[in-house]
Amino acid sequence: MEAQPQQDSISDDRNPRRSYWRWRKQDFFPEFSFQSLSSYKSALSATCPRLADRLLARSSDAYEIDAARRESENPMRRCLTWWDLLWLSFGSVVGSGVFVITGQEARVGAGPAVVLSYAISGLSALLSVLCYAEFGVEIPVAGGSFSYLRVELGDFIAFIAAGNILLEAIVGAAGLGRSWSSYLASLVKNDSDYFRIRVDSFANGFDLLDPVAVAVLLVANGIAMSGTKRTSWLNLITSVVTVCVIVFIVVVGFTHSKTSNLVPFFPYGAKGVVQSAAVVYWSYTGFDMVANMAEETEKPARDIPIGLVGSMSMITVVYCLMALALTMMVKYSEIDPNAAYSVAFSQIGMKWAKYLVGICALKGMTTSLLVGSLGQARYTTQIARSHMIPPWFALVHPKTGTPINATLLVTILSAVISFFTSLDVLSSVFSFATLFIFMLVAVALLVRRYYVKDVTPESGLLKFLGFLFLIVVSSVGVSALWNAGVRGWIGYAVTGVIWFIGTLGLAFLPKYRVPKVWGVPLVPWLPSFSIAMNLFLIGSLGYVAFLRFIICTTVMLLYYVFVGLHATYDVAHQPMEEAKFEGES
Repeated sequence: MEAQPQQDSISDDRNPRRSYWRWRKQDFFPEFSFQSLSSYKSALSATCPRLADRLLARSSDAYEIDAARRESENPMRRCLTWWDLLWLSFGSVVGSGVFVITGQEARVGAGPAVVLSYAISGLSALLSVLCYAEFGVEIPVAGGSFSYLRVELGDFIAFIAAGNILLEAIVGAAGLGRSWSSYLASLVKNDSDYFRIRVDSFANGFDLLDPVAVAVLLVANGIAMSGTKRTSWLNLITSVVTVCVIVFIVVVGFTHSKTSNLVPFFPYGAKGVVQSAAVVYWSYTGFDMVANMAEETEKPARDIPIGLVGSMSMITVVYCLMALALTMMVKYSEIDPNAAYSVAFSQIGMKWAKYLVGICALKGMTTSLLVGSLGQARYTTQIARSHMIPPWFALVHPKTGTPINATLLVTILSAVISFFTSLDVLSSVFSFATLFIFMLVAVALLVRRYYVKDVTPESGLLKFLGFLFLIVVSSVGVSALWNAGVRGWIGYAVTGVIWFIGTLGLAFLPKYRVPKVWGVPLVPWLPSFSIAMNLFLIGSLGYVAFLRFIICTTVMLLYYVFVGLHATYDVAHQPMEEAKFEGES
């Protein structure tokens, strides 16, 4: 593992007793490369060798768990149990997707077969949950997937993931804000755009301004800043109400169901089911927020696996039942894509139930915003601890024990995006970023088990990389065949055999690291299958989602080349840079 410097030497004037609210340049850019214009020019001239240095540089468990935390100056408080994590996961996930995306995908994506889309996505999410649980137990820090990837895949890959993590956080919160506004409008005047302001001169998808979405984001994030345990208790109370209403929806939905509404079951074909599975994956996002709370968990080794695996198993069953109830209650072609459940009850003559479901959806989306704000801010905190973004965002407030600065960053950006951008534009970007990160986490888990620096022999590393290459290439091949419209069995058989050979090859290789407490079962089969499913779902998102992802990633790379690369290089080589700085002064 790469040797890391002591963080106390990063800045001479760092002092835990200093005021939390400070705005000096040194608080944002303490690294040597940004001390003056000449030092920055010197850093830019050394971009290529610095990039080569950081491309494969890896962090360590000890650095992420201990040294990196010093950047926050004040500790986060260990106040959560497995019970808190279970309900935080439930509150974060349920309400963000099933009330938002189900109607949209049932109407234009999969029809009644959207229940299969949820089952496919649920299986993929459960595989990712297992990978997250092992990492969460081994590396219990606020950074979640960012820290896991930085330890196993290196600094550069971690940055790409970090950019997508922030994109996921911002776009996800913005989408929830827009959905909250849609449901409130449907309750008031049966028009999901009632509170929005149309500007015809703006491009389609960005021409409906939403001040209500901005307001709800500001309120929810304000509550999350006040304290972790307080937000957890509020989430628990409101989630119990959600459970009661979900039981009502399922029972009443099946009571008023018509089997004729399920015909045709595949109006958009199998391809529509798979494409919808990629989009409804949004419904399952939020479980990674539990891993982000590891730093505030009393007993991570016990609490994280129970909270993650238990909640995701329950949520998958709930989603399938709710999707089936909706499509049996209302013909898929008559489902409202913006406020599906509340309008559905109105269509079957239960107008009073429409308001009950609408209020529950608002509550569910509110708790998703609350819990999402907790997790997103902790992602951002760990990214800032690495100096990939200014370390000012890593500071933890001494009284609340929460990263207020990081929360403000996500809040402001998501509020701006939610003000302009429609839900369909947001969902495809969000799903791509999420699936991409989950795929990388599965790869990182395999790397963790099979490659330990200075322990794994070179021949073993080459064999591992070869088999991993077969797994990734075969997974991409299946996705490419499917989305090209190839339905013959030969292509799928060939790629399937290649995937099997790659995974079987890993199974016969010796593992050089064994989990200390809890680990993913059936390694390498389950992580390999997770890689295949995530890549398959990514390939199903369509051209526009790829284009948006490429554009966003390009912007991230530009930032990395001009800022993030030099900041992280300085942190990794701090003693040398300080000596150089003193020699020039």
